Amino acid sequence: MSHPLVILDGQSLSLAQVGAVADAYAKVSLAAVAVARMAVTRRVVDDIVASGAVVYGVTTGFGKLSEIAIPVDKLAELQVNLVRSHASGVGPLLPKREVRAMMLLRANVIAKGFSGARADLPALICEMLNADFWLDVPEQGSVGASGDLAPLAHLALALIGEGKLNRGDRHGPAADMLREAGLKPLVLAPKEGLTLINGTQAHTAVAALAVADARTLWHTAHVSGAASLEALLGTPVAFDARIQDARGQDGQRDSATLLRALLEHSEIRESHRDGDPRVQDAYALRCMPQVHGPVLDALRFAEGLIGRELNAATDNPLVFEDGTMLSGGNFHGQAVAMALDVLAIAMTNLATMSERRIDRTVHPDLNQGLPPFLARDAGLHSGFMMAQVTAASLASECKLLAHPASVDTIPTDGNKEDVVPMAMGAAWKLRRVIRNVQHILAIELMCAAQGLDYRAPLKPGRGVLEAHRRVRLLVEPLGDDRTLAPDIGALADAIARGEFVIV
Repeated sequence: MSHPLVILDGQSLSLAQVGAVADAYAKVSLAAVAVARMAVTRRVVDDIVASGAVVYGVTTGFGKLSEIAIPVDKLAELQVNLVRSHASGVGPLLPKREVRAMMLLRANVIAKGFSGARADLPALICEMLNADFWLDVPEQGSVGASGDLAPLAHLALALIGEGKLNRGDRHGPAADMLREAGLKPLVLAPKEGLTLINGTQAHTAVAALAVADARTLWHTAHVSGAASLEALLGTPVAFDARIQDARGQDGQRDSATLLRALLEHSEIRESHRDGDPRVQDAYALRCMPQVHGPVLDALRFAEGLIGRELNAATDNPLVFEDGTMLSGGNFHGQAVAMALDVLAIAMTNLATMSERRIDRTVHPDLNQGLPPFLARDAGLHSGFMMAQVTAASLASECKLLAHPASVDTIPTDGNKEDVVPMAMGAAWKLRRVIRNVQHILAIELMCAAQGLDYRAPLKPGRGVLEAHRRVRLLVEPLGDDRTLAPDIGALADAIARGEFVIV
């Protein structure tokens, strides 16, 4: 499916557009109004240089070295040295989709016009995105203050024709790869090196994609939870709208509404409506709205905050059209770091609820007459015993990763940057939490589908019935024991693609 052209003006980029560029390769261009605005603020920088005024990052060193004035004939070298010295990241490389999102966000924030840079900078990034270039960006090395200096410096390095670039299945020197595509590396003007590396766009790129993935997981958790409820002969009474209205929490209301829709027209429910001695189900079933609901509230908070950060001016100093240049702290990543930590906590709650439902589905003392571990011949076969162990392992790892990164700080840059948010750490650990939850929900869907097979010929609610159909397109019912890892992986990938968002 083709996506509309994404036009960058520094003010209107959306989370959906970030996903379209990062994952679906939507084309990108600069808005004419942004090009005109950048020309105005670039003249401000040029006038400052011509006047000989002392301005941080333009005619001085950086950070602790900001009191050192730089001669005019060394200003171009200053910017290149800044990029080279700051490209010091280590560790695993960011996935391609996150690098593309980071490139997009950096182009957008420069297009906003507060950086005093030429339009050449975001224009080259747009051309690189459209030509399917991406670069090697190590995920470690940023503390998220003065922005994501190390990750963004690796981007800047490629823009000036240094380092390596990727295109398709090729990996080679940036200068050669750009030249082959008809693109020219940048020759940096005063302040432009600082412009390229100062900002929150690395961790915000991860956050923008993660929050969309988290929204998909929120919906999928209801689908898998409803399927488990049906397999376990649970009751939907706890999802009655009157119960939710009595509390008045928006997320809880919406969660219960979705569950009721997924469970409509259930033959399984009707089969045990009368004569069931159980009055209440366990919390993992009964309290889905009370747990999944706050997760939605957290998602909405994070979506709003991260969505605003996509169009935030996070450079320093900022250049204004009236000729002033002000030094501040918009590069500090505390806002997004906290949103990332909240998301990690919220997703971990989905993980723990799902794992408990899995356990009830396979546990012979709790699963309402289903075979032990859902095995066809328990004892000879182990069924889903180890799948539950895997889910438990992943859920516990999520709990470790849910410890907030944004409460940590350590002074850097000679104590000039004395309070930092560790936003990049919050970003990459959330990514791992999300992948863990995708696998846990995959295991729940697989177990619930097996449980529903044992309840046949009775049919579950309409949404659960559709979920069961989609599971069976990817995973066969379990007869004799087999290796389950490929099945879990296939379902997890389908969940990531949004194939279990059922309404």
